[in-house]
Amino acid sequence: MTRPARILPLIVFSQFTGTSLWFAGNAVIRDLQLAWGLGEQSLGYVTSAVQLGFIGGTLLFAILMIADRFSPRKVFFCCAMAGALANIALLVAPQGLTTLLLLRFATGFFLAGIYPVGMKIAAGWYRQGLGRALGYLVGALVVGTAFPHLIRASGAELPWEQVIVGVSILAVSGGLAMLLAVPDGPHLATGSEFNPRALGLVFRSRKFRASALGYFGHMWELYTLWAFVPVWLLVYAGDQGIALNVPFWSFLVIAAGFLGCVIGGVLSQQMGSARVAAIQLAVSGLCCLLSPLLFDASPLLFLAFLITWGITVVGDSPQFSALNAANAPREYVGSALTIVNSIGFLITVFSIQLASSLLPMIGAQYIFWLLIPGPIVGLLAMRALFNDAASS
Repeated sequence: MTRPARILPLIVFSQFTGTSLWFAGNAVIRDLQLAWGLGEQSLGYVTSAVQLGFIGGTLLFAILMIADRFSPRKVFFCCAMAGALANIALLVAPQGLTTLLLLRFATGFFLAGIYPVGMKIAAGWYRQGLGRALGYLVGALVVGTAFPHLIRASGAELPWEQVIVGVSILAVSGGLAMLLAVPDGPHLATGSEFNPRALGLVFRSRKFRASALGYFGHMWELYTLWAFVPVWLLVYAGDQGIALNVPFWSFLVIAAGFLGCVIGGVLSQQMGSARVAAIQLAVSGLCCLLSPLLFDASPLLFLAFLITWGITVVGDSPQFSALNAANAPREYVGSALTIVNSIGFLITVFSIQLASSLLPMIGAQYIFWLLIPGPIVGLLAMRALFNDAASS
């Protein structure tokens, strides 16, 4: 079956629109803190609620084999609709932190039928070149995650309600595009039944442990940086006494990861996924280490540094996915990837909450030092991948 030229652009578009739901709450949290009387730590709680919802959703979808028992594009459509409803319900729900957390949890739950299911849809159309296609898909996730900040930046007086409505409409459009214009691919495979006992079995593999621990180190850093980039920009602008469009630069810093994903995917064909992932993880770890010094830098240097960090902090993500899939036992690939993704997103909850709790004590300048252990542990674990390659 010939693959129509529209397939990859439409999947990328739908992935972008669906995942724009991820940080919609973060983009308007300052407005909600004022309008609803929320505390400063609500940023960490809101981000963690989405992560926990995504963890619960991925596990339940895997156990019930939702994307195997039903057409993945229909699952994607239904979850895009449900996620948009959970997002827009903020406009009519009772005001309060509990309501906000429940709705963000629900949004994260339905994202489990968007992000990983979008990858499964792509795999149904690509027997060869899937790695490159996944680079674009993860890049679409990155831009989608950043997009609510761009909507917010479109006008300083734009009400938060309009941001939420805009993101929800975007998610609906992506769900419809996937349903109506992307048929199930000829290579669509039925996954093996989820086996929770695979946790002990898959980690017996030395190479799988190495790639999984590298991924865990990457996740310790990634979402905490994304969540606190607006805080960092706001504090820096205040210290320097300059006017800075914080939502716009937040968008650019996060969306820059698209370049890291796509360029990393291309380079991996020559250098290998492990080397590309290690280089990007090392650069982002170095950014963690140097971050306090940037508060004394010029605005041009400060923003260039953040863009570089944004490129590398997520550019290794598709390569870790490829490594985990390649190193997992063949009979447990689906279970292994589900387990590793769930653990990885659970790690982000601890990292985000730690940063949120310590921010008032240590200040924004030093907050990203808390992320340094992630890249260090990840790089140390990945040595096994290079040692095995050198000895073979």
